[in-house]
Amino acid sequence: MIEITILLVVVVAAAAIGVVLQRRDGKLRESDTEAQDESARTGLLAAVGADNSGPAVLHFSADWCGPCDAVRRVVAGVTEELSGSPRPPLDIEVDIDSEPALAKELNVLSLPTTFVFDIEGRERFRISGVPKSADLRTALEPLTVG
Repeated sequence: MIEITILLVVVVAAAAIGVVLQRRDGKLRESDTEAQDESARTGLLAAVGADNSGPAVLHFSADWCGPCDAVRRVVAGVTEELSGSPRPPLDIEVDIDSEPALAKELNVLSLPTTFVFDIEGRERFRISGVPKSADLRTALEPLTVG
């Protein structure tokens, strides 16, 4: 009987953790721009194409990541919609296996992870999981105005 009780407690705890993680997945979270050390990451970002020529959507992916295909489609769609803006956003995909130093600098703990950077290269938003098109567009639109 004790084994069944322990099993039930473990199943309930795992379900609760799953619900919490699922609610967080794909949510747009504002970044703390005050705490960022811009000089430490500038070179790493420039190496992957985030050169302050416009706002950028940087998304980490890997060949083995299934949900990364969905992120690729969402980001490409939103950046294409905003391509006629005064400051069109850049779509930068980074393979986490080939750029581990940048992933470490940006504290990427899971895939897919997407970042929105403003024109000065400051991290504005971070999205774990697959972003929603509307949320990503809402985050990018103010950054694309001239």
